[in-house]
Amino acid sequence: MSIDPRVALQSLTAALEEHLIAASARRGEGDPAVEAAFFAVADAFEVYEDALYESYQEVTPLQVFDDEDEDEEEVLDDEEDLEILDQNQ
Repeated sequence: MSIDPRVALQSLTAALEEHLIAASARRGEGDPAVEAAFFAVADAFEVYEDALYESYQEVTPLQVFDDEDEDEEEVLDDEEDLEILDQNQ
């Protein structure tokens, strides 16, 4: 079952608006409403990206990062730092 990209885009836009509302009403670090809105945006974006690709074989220039992506980036940064250190020695 494929989703119309326009419907998925409307859902993404609504999720972004809800995230803005939650962020503006944030009650401190780790506010569960902000966290829920954050994940809703990520989920809605993935649905939109899939619908866009399925319908038009097109993607956006955007990417959703998760904790695993951050861990991989840290490893890559550490490897690059080690290479620079090795070159300087």
